[in-house]
Amino acid sequence: MKLLHSMIRVKNIDESLKFYTELFNMRLAEKRRLEDCWLYFLSDEENNCQIELTYNDETPKEGYNIGNGFGHFAFGVKSMDEFGKKLNRLGYKYLYEPFDLTGKGSNIAFLKDPDGYEIEIIEKVEW
Repeated sequence: MKLLHSMIRVKNIDESLKFYTELFNMRLAEKRRLEDCWLYFLSDEENNCQIELTYNDETPKEGYNIGNGFGHFAFGVKSMDEFGKKLNRLGYKYLYEPFDLTGKGSNIAFLKDPDGYEIEIIEKVEW
């Protein structure tokens, strides 16, 4: 068995596509129309994982209630410093600045996407 994708509903598809494609180097793998929405499948650079952005025809003006069951997406980066520079250049900010989780150089940080979904950034250092 293989996990294929995770789906989130988004309020502004253009902002969400920009966020995930520019900041995380994801690419639009497929766009599909259903009766009441558009589905945008974004793939990571290695084609191991996809996020499905669902843009409903009738999107609540205030966006969606994320609830308290969803935690976060996690993305691995090779360099937290380089990612931080890109984050700033694109006009985004950390929710929680990078910090060393283990005391051995494994840095993590958090940010939110345009709809408020949390994202963990992980930089693992070889021991």
